[in-house]
This record gives sequence, C-alpha cells and structure tokens, in this order.
Amino acid sequence: MIHLGDFEAVARERLERSVYDYFAGGAEDEWTLARNRAAWAEIALHHRVMVGVAERDPSTRVLGHRLAIPALVAPMAFQRLAHPDGELATLRATAAAGSLTVLSMGASVPLEQAAAAAGGALWFQIYMLRDRGRVREVVTRAAAAGCRAIVLTVDSPVFGRRERDARNAFQTPPGLSVPAVGDASFAEVAAMIDPGVTWDDLDWLRGISDVPIVVKGVVRADDAIRAVERGAAGIIVSNHGGRQLDGAPATADVLPAVVAAVAGRTEVLVDGGIRRGADVVRALALGARAVLVGRPILWALAADGEAGVGRALGLLAAEIDRAMALCGCPDVASITRALVAP
Repeated sequence: MIHLGDFEAVARERLERSVYDYFAGGAEDEWTLARNRAAWAEIALHHRVMVGVAERDPSTRVLGHRLAIPALVAPMAFQRLAHPDGELATLRATAAAGSLTVLSMGASVPLEQAAAAAGGALWFQIYMLRDRGRVREVVTRAAAAGCRAIVLTVDSPVFGRRERDARNAFQTPPGLSVPAVGDASFAEVAAMIDPGVTWDDLDWLRGISDVPIVVKGVVRADDAIRAVERGAAGIIVSNHGGRQLDGAPATADVLPAVVAAVAGRTEVLVDGGIRRGADVVRALALGARAVLVGRPILWALAADGEAGVGRALGLLAAEIDRAMALCGCPDVASITRALVAP
C-alpha cells in the first residue's frame, strides 16, 4: 500500500458485492460522485521556491482541538460491514494518529463504547429526527460521553436514490443495527428522519446543549450565511459524498464562495473526493480549516482493520507533509490562496 487508492482494490476483493457497492456508490448516475474527485485534480498548485522548508508543521486546530494533520475522519455508518471491529478500529487508529473521528448516528457500535475508544477525539453526527425527544436524548448522551461537537447533517431531508443498492436489494444483515437510536435498522432510521427540518431547528438544537454545533451539507453562500447567523460553530461544505442529490456541485467548486461568505466568522471544513495530500493542501489554500476523508478510510478498514486505518492515515500525513514542502509551505498558516490563484 503506497497511497490511499491502493486500499480500495483490496477492499473490493474482500467485501461482498452489495456491501462494496453500498460504500462506493453514489446517487443515480453518480455524476456528483465523479465530479468531486475531478474538481480537486483541476486545481493547479503554484508552488513557491527557496522558502526554507527543512522544518515543517502540518498541525492545526479545529474548534480548539489540536490535530496532528488538517484531516478528520468523516461520519460513515455501519462500519462493521467492512470489518468486525467496525467503528472501534477506526476510532482507535484515528486517535493514535492525532486526529479525530466524526461518529455517525448510524454507527454500528454503542455511542459510549465509541467515545471510550476515541479517548476524547470525537465529534458526533446526527440527523434531525421526527421525534425531537429522541434527538434530545442522543445529543445528551453524546455530550455526557465527551463528544466535542455535534455535527448536524442538513442535506438529507430524504435519502438520495442509490441505484446500486436498489439493484442489489441491499439490506443490513440481521444483528447489525443502530444502537444510538434504539437498535433501529437501516430502513427504520431512514423513516425517522424529518423532511420538515428548518433553520429554526438549529436554534432548538443549540438550546438543548452547550456542545458546539457544526452544520454539514452546505454548498451555497447564502446557506452558509444563515448558518453563521444561527450560531453554527462550524460549517462542512459537503454534498454527502455524491450520495444525495446527483447534480449537486463538487465541493471544491463551491468552497471559495462559502469561505468568502463566512468571512472568518466561523470555521469552514470540506469533504468530498479528497484522495491525496495535495488535495488537502488545495482545500486549505481555498480557505478550509481542515478536510474530512471518508471512503478511503473504509477501504483501509476492510483491508486490515485498525492497522489498515492507521496505515492509511500515515500515508495521508506523509503526502501532506511532502506536498507542503514542495509547495514551499512550512506550516498550515503559509498555505494561502496565492498557492492556487497567484
């Protein structure tokens, strides 16, 4: 394994076809899924020379939490489909690498058990459910377990149609459920999500906990402004990995507009199609505080459990360090817009 892409081939061989497609697939024609990756590759890096990069520091802070690299693990459900240790392996490896994991509400391990494995390096992702009492309960549990932020996914009033899953008649197997919401099945969780969610619900969510709220799923400048006005501690520019609206813009294409609209009033992160350390540098140059990485971590988990995730994060860290050196950036503060728009 010499780069993140190598893990996918191993995972494809080891996973059942329906499981691989569940993780790999996007919505409908998968245009947005493909565009996410292509958009990063189109951004040239205008590297500086003769800067002096003998010593480099890729660390950063996100909502006050120090990260060894400007990359988090994105929320991904049902990781026990990839490996028996599931989220616990991902959490342990991510914490050991000096980063943090955003645990999905759809995680296949109990929240408290996950928090213990993360050792404090944990955010918790939620959907707004029809039953607000259940939302209050899970947010309270997350706060008590030591989660440092609540990530509200806002791009899923309904689930996108993932046609690979439809063709495979994908269902989670018996015994694999969502402990965070009463051991519900995949279909039951989908039915719980409230399509009537509004910005007023963000106000309500902020009112039930002191934990910072991060809004995930923003691709428009005006929505970013609304999130700031409603007190979001952070924004994640995301199109759900191309799994919701097919035809949504690539995150790399809209990140600059969101950053400009926010104007430093809250932290901006981004996910979608990030596969190389140079992609991370591109994202930071466009104004992101950090990135979230999803599918490559799942492939590493499927390939070799905790050790695989650790290896993947190590490879990504080495690529970030190398890209920074070659770009003439000794630290993340020196990764500026001039690198992509001189």
